[in-house]
Amino acid sequence: MNRQNEMRHSNARTRIRRGGALASVGALAMALTGCVGATTAPVTPGQAPTMSSAERQQGAQAHPQLLAEFGGAYSGPQANYVERVGKRIAMQSGLANASDAYTVTLLNSNVNNAFAIPGGYIYTTRQLVALMDNEAELAGVLGHEVGHVAARHSQQRQQAAQQNSILGAVGAILSGVLLGDSALGQAGQKLAMQGSQLLTLKYSRSQESQADDLGIAYLSGAGYDPIAMSTVLQSLAQQNALDAQMMGSSNQVPEWASTHPDPASRVSAARQDAQGMPGTTLNRDAFLTAIDGMMYGDDPQQGIVDGGSFIHPVMRFAFQAPNGYFLVNGTQAVSISGQSGKGQLTSRAYSGNLDSYVSAAFADVTGDSQQQIQPSSVSKTTVNGLPAAYGTARVNSGNGQVDVTVFAYELSSSQAVHFVTITQAGNAGIFNSMYSSMRRISASEASAVKARKIDVITVRSGDTLQGIANRMAYDDYKLERFLVLNSLTTNSTLQAGQKVKIVTY
Repeated sequence: MNRQNEMRHSNARTRIRRGGALASVGALAMALTGCVGATTAPVTPGQAPTMSSAERQQGAQAHPQLLAEFGGAYSGPQANYVERVGKRIAMQSGLANASDAYTVTLLNSNVNNAFAIPGGYIYTTRQLVALMDNEAELAGVLGHEVGHVAARHSQQRQQAAQQNSILGAVGAILSGVLLGDSALGQAGQKLAMQGSQLLTLKYSRSQESQADDLGIAYLSGAGYDPIAMSTVLQSLAQQNALDAQMMGSSNQVPEWASTHPDPASRVSAARQDAQGMPGTTLNRDAFLTAIDGMMYGDDPQQGIVDGGSFIHPVMRFAFQAPNGYFLVNGTQAVSISGQSGKGQLTSRAYSGNLDSYVSAAFADVTGDSQQQIQPSSVSKTTVNGLPAAYGTARVNSGNGQVDVTVFAYELSSSQAVHFVTITQAGNAGIFNSMYSSMRRISASEASAVKARKIDVITVRSGDTLQGIANRMAYDDYKLERFLVLNSLTTNSTLQAGQKVKIVTY
């Protein structure tokens, strides 16, 4: 939860977030109506069409918005390394002056994602890079995104989205997603279709398959082992499975799925396509050396999730989720997921009046929809010394009734934060312990918050999987996290001298 993003008050629109990743109206609409762009035009590797000035302008305008929405650009040697690999693989597209035509950005984001927009803008998150095992896998992911640009998939998605009149369907999406069968699966704030979101709509399976094929061809052309596309997809599928295990299967919200179809279904196809293609380079040691020390997980500047606890050392507050609930931090909100309810913690403009703040937060839930939600009353209270206000609105949906609650806290005369939660009617009290846990933190407690990082270590004689996993900077799932991070299984054998990744402070 980024303070700078939260404090851009005036006309900022808060988006629904899916496990901390941006979920646009377009993505929600296509989840209801099916994927767009079912067919794709042939694209020959090495013969990418020239980018138009309109494409370049479109990408340049969206780029700053995407940086803000995904935590900003990660700087330093890791970012420089990702950029070099990305521009090297982009040369395989055949676009004239590709090294300068493509802009490759490492995002300071704790979600596993990568995407591309028109104009040659390619993005990957540091979290996804940390999941990779070698440079070839990095090149494969970036080559896949270059393939989306070369095939003009974003433009196809925009055309289809416009044809489906997504902007005119906000009310239907609200009632069908927020208040219908998926009422407990989608809770948030104002639904907004902005330019940068339209550029990152979900790909169709045929588009995804075509980008995989192009990425594999680019890998081979650059001398990398083309099998790396299938291995990185396999790692991503394993991470998604672990996320689902930690969150509970009913709460599975793979980050990659916000803009890409399931990676598990594409592993075998990518492996088969790579068979017989030239290329053997992996550059594992160079890759591990490059990412050693890179931040992993939450950035303290955006707050830290630690199990069911959230602490923000910059905004100086903390809270605890109910038992059995799972927290995921995003740049603009913290999502809260459980079997009996969903919610998020976020912020909006604050003028010093908590009553009007709560009313405005309820209005954010429905956004531009004609169905407005407001509580029958707003109550005042104090929580651990913080002035607070709250209200609950019971809403009729096609499948019964749900309770939407806004619980707001004044952090200062010009700053407030609030929870938005949604439960089945009569169950709003399941979040009471969370509401009452909100508290200020001291300067010493704030200064003690540290970032996690990737630490590349060398296996010593006698080391075991569990022994190394015990060094992971987590209180739970130590072994499972270590295995997925290194593409290992419980049957894997460690060799002295082997390099592996762990997460430390």
